[in-house]
Amino acid sequence: MKRREFIQSSSAALTAGAVLGVIPGTALAATPDDRLLRHRFGVNYVPARNWYFCWNDWQPEALARDLDRIAEIGADHIRIMLIWPWFQPNPRFVSPAHLDRLEELMVLAAARKLDVLVTIFTGWLSGYHFNPPYLETEPFYTSAKWQPVRALYLAEVSQRLMPHPNFLGYDIGNEINDNWSCPPAQGDVWMADVFQQMRALCPGRIHVNGVDQKPWFNVDTFSPQALMAQQDIVSLHCWPYWTGAGKYGKHLDKPYTQLPGAMAALARSYGNAPRKPIWLEEFGACSAEMPEADVPKWMELAITGGVAQGISWFTWWASHDVNRRFEFNEFEYTLGLMTVDNRIKEQGRMFQRMADTYRGKPVVIPDKPLPSPPTQRTDEATWQWLLEWMR
Repeated sequence: MKRREFIQSSSAALTAGAVLGVIPGTALAATPDDRLLRHRFGVNYVPARNWYFCWNDWQPEALARDLDRIAEIGADHIRIMLIWPWFQPNPRFVSPAHLDRLEELMVLAAARKLDVLVTIFTGWLSGYHFNPPYLETEPFYTSAKWQPVRALYLAEVSQRLMPHPNFLGYDIGNEINDNWSCPPAQGDVWMADVFQQMRALCPGRIHVNGVDQKPWFNVDTFSPQALMAQQDIVSLHCWPYWTGAGKYGKHLDKPYTQLPGAMAALARSYGNAPRKPIWLEEFGACSAEMPEADVPKWMELAITGGVAQGISWFTWWASHDVNRRFEFNEFEYTLGLMTVDNRIKEQGRMFQRMADTYRGKPVVIPDKPLPSPPTQRTDEATWQWLLEWMR
């Protein structure tokens, strides 16, 4: 059987076997309120063998081994990165070979009861820029020349993804504000337009904008008010290392361990929405910032603190370590729950315990009144707000 025929038949079988109104592998009702207010646990998938260079060196058996381990530690979803210029190497052409590979990954994930969030306009990833090699001088968020390029890409990918019942939805881009920036007034309009397109093409899915911490701490590309208003569940990237938590405490002190819960409160304060669902879409720690033996304890404190503050979903970065034959920032190599040879680390076992403890349980959002958001949009002012909340 040819690859395309295999994908179509496998997808049809999975769709036929799915219970109406249920996300495969999660046993959660597909009504938005219920989906967003029950705890879920997943990982940002970093392929063990060849990082995301795997899209161009396709070996599905290696991906299957990774996904087996991800399922073994109790994850119910993964977040994956489409490297934009590889999927759309020309403004008028989306690569059928890469779309086939994406579908094959969806089938592999579904067989292991894993839902998949697809990050599409990437963009920026792990310290590198993967910019499409066209329209480089055009302003990304406002140029009319970019619009048909993005629309073609989104339509082609959506056509392939919608038949797969384990397609969770889209993330606009991995920290897209790190790749292209603009004033928030422009970014907010652009974001609303992209979300409208995604919801029209992929109704019933969950679409988010996975920015880093900067729009929450400073004036950067998107306003926190729009990020709150335009997402059904608000994705947060909570990195103690990159936000500078080390200035305010050691790695097992509150500024480091309670940042997720505090950032959830910060986001809700900007939206004046104390009960808004929150997705901790990226969080993690590694041996470059703390002793390896302390990472599981940090994870436990971060997750239990996040649960106490009513965070719905937890998605650890990353599933796997990165092979040191590739050149990355030292911080990237040991963030995984598994090693590059698929051995489960102690933090992977802690993740499993946390997932088994909380997965599927109702989210309890505290009734504590929200203070007003910071009066100044600076790192220092935001940190003072967070520290006061932690106290």
